[in-house]
Amino acid sequence: MSNLSPSPLIPRQPVPPLQVPTLDHGSWSLADDAATNFTLVVFYRGLHCPICLKYLLELGRLQSEFDKRGVKVVAMSSDGRERAQAMADKLKAPALRMGYDLSLAQARAWGLYISTSRGTTSIGIEEPALFSEPGVFIVRPDGTLYYGAVQTMPYARPHFDELLAALDYALEKNYPARGEYVGAV
Repeated sequence: MSNLSPSPLIPRQPVPPLQVPTLDHGSWSLADDAATNFTLVVFYRGLHCPICLKYLLELGRLQSEFDKRGVKVVAMSSDGRERAQAMADKLKAPALRMGYDLSLAQARAWGLYISTSRGTTSIGIEEPALFSEPGVFIVRPDGTLYYGAVQTMPYARPHFDELLAALDYALEKNYPARGEYVGAV
């Protein structure tokens, strides 16, 4: 396996540093986020992805539910400011922190897959030359991974309503992060 391949993050271990500019909320840093219970980090493919738009519309609709649970939310892509703003304009969810200029090195450090452009998408928007595929992570306030899901394609992502139910259970039962074992098998 090449050292350029994504490697999974390990639950209960620190996640890589993450800092991006946001459209309306200044510079965002995971280390400085200060969530009460968790931070939900949603990596999306970019403006060119119609599935991402639908996914982020759902996230924007449920933003207040995450807030009620002490979960801060941020969505980001490697798109530049202009494309990120175009996505935000479609979302009409001003409370949703929208990050941009995610470097592909940061994406890879988080275990995200990188794709090459296939030209213009079904909605008539050109894909960037390189971009990251989706990932959803829940990070504890101490910077350790609680949950992670990484896709190789835009399809079959975790549903935000199901994540809310899982967070309710985890908070009520103090359920630990799972998948932490890295010893011999």
